[in-house]
Amino acid sequence: MQTAILNILTLIHFLAMAGLALYGIHRIWMIRCRHNCSFAPLETADFSESDLPVVTVQVPLYNEPRVTARIIDAVAVFAWPADKLEIQVLDDSDDETRTITEERAVYWASKGKNIRVIRRNRRIGYKAGALAAGLEQASGDFIAVFDADFVPGPDFLKNTLPYFAEKDIGMVQARWGFLNTNYSWLTRLQSLLLSAHFGIEHAVRCGRGLFFNFNGTAGVWRKTTIESAGGWQSDTVTEDLDLSYRAQLAGWRFVYLHHEEVPSELPVTLADFRCQQERWAKGAIQTARKLLPRIMSASLPLSVKIEAAAHLLANCCWVFGFLATLTLYPVLINRIGIGVYQMLWIDVPLFLFTGGAVLTYYLLHALRSGLKRSLFVLPLLPAASIGLAPFFSLAVLKGMLQKGGVFARTPKFGVLNNLRERTWRPLVLRHSLVNILSNLVLFIYMLLPVFFSTSRETWPALPFLCLFPFGFLLIILCDLQESIAGWIRL
Repeated sequence: MQTAILNILTLIHFLAMAGLALYGIHRIWMIRCRHNCSFAPLETADFSESDLPVVTVQVPLYNEPRVTARIIDAVAVFAWPADKLEIQVLDDSDDETRTITEERAVYWASKGKNIRVIRRNRRIGYKAGALAAGLEQASGDFIAVFDADFVPGPDFLKNTLPYFAEKDIGMVQARWGFLNTNYSWLTRLQSLLLSAHFGIEHAVRCGRGLFFNFNGTAGVWRKTTIESAGGWQSDTVTEDLDLSYRAQLAGWRFVYLHHEEVPSELPVTLADFRCQQERWAKGAIQTARKLLPRIMSASLPLSVKIEAAAHLLANCCWVFGFLATLTLYPVLINRIGIGVYQMLWIDVPLFLFTGGAVLTYYLLHALRSGLKRSLFVLPLLPAASIGLAPFFSLAVLKGMLQKGGVFARTPKFGVLNNLRERTWRPLVLRHSLVNILSNLVLFIYMLLPVFFSTSRETWPALPFLCLFPFGFLLIILCDLQESIAGWIRL
């Protein structure tokens, strides 16, 4: 019986590793395509002043007192005729943000700007509901959307609207920049991950005519695109990804502008980063459940279908990684008879192929993009991934079983790169005790393979095996530090 269980766990382990290997192969394909990617110039419109279209700028807000004034002031000074610019502040807040939005709206209205604050009695549908409510009242032919933590430049509309010259272009997405990259190791790591998402994934998908997504902010939609695709819907927690795929299924094309950067703020606490990533992981799987059957049955090129599946199901790798971690110790015990050194010929190369492919992906991107300072945090990526995998795996499972859910807002602190200006404190402790205890149990469990290897004097395997408890320890220490800061604040 024990042997049978160990055999099953061994099978699960290598199936999970195979899933991770497929992800690694996809990363290698992406970086290769990016190296060879050339963008054909798109036709752009040369508008005269009288031909400029009416644009509605939507700013969805929910309890963002530290950054609300900044984003309203930024969109109010867009270089666009005042009579052809409508600003909607979609404010669902129930805190002091309401006062700030009213003050800034009154100020800019006195300057001749067409700005309105739109409020709802109930926060139904969260961000998707707010955008839908604003769209019903929007007078613009094009809809630009900005989250509260973004700071678009005055020429944003001038730089993006010309790409709608081709009538089948439904959305134009700008690249995210980051105001606080150098704030901490966590923000540096996020900057590396997200810059690769735009600089490689978006660039390749756009350049090769594959489906890609609006990122929820820093983009412009043709209003008829949103309406023809079924509008904003809240049955997933990633309404932007959902609408993007529905619009492209309806025949609309998207454009990614790598040269147009819109600065934004990265989450500065591990709790907020984890919450954001859990929502993205859950929402991507919900979107896959909802739309993959339609995508696979549609009259689309096979390459589009394969890449859409790879994109929407990518977060399953968190489950693969967590399963591979949990089954590592049973696999070591089960395969003891073939010799530990012989095992290294299979396990270590497989690990290097999976994890090594991902590290190479980000390494080459960092070198290509001049993100050399981010290279110092790159070694933390596999450890942090191990420590966060349990939480993201749970989010993936929720996405498989649930529709919709609470849209957990990522708090913004208005933090920039100055490392000494840390006057903020975490305002909400998100299940910190549960998180710490669960990772503590996993940390202790992952010490068993280390002790096993030490007892057998298999010294070459130790660096690899030590990575797993270190990953859980890293997240435990971060959670402890933030919890203590939160307790002091309270």
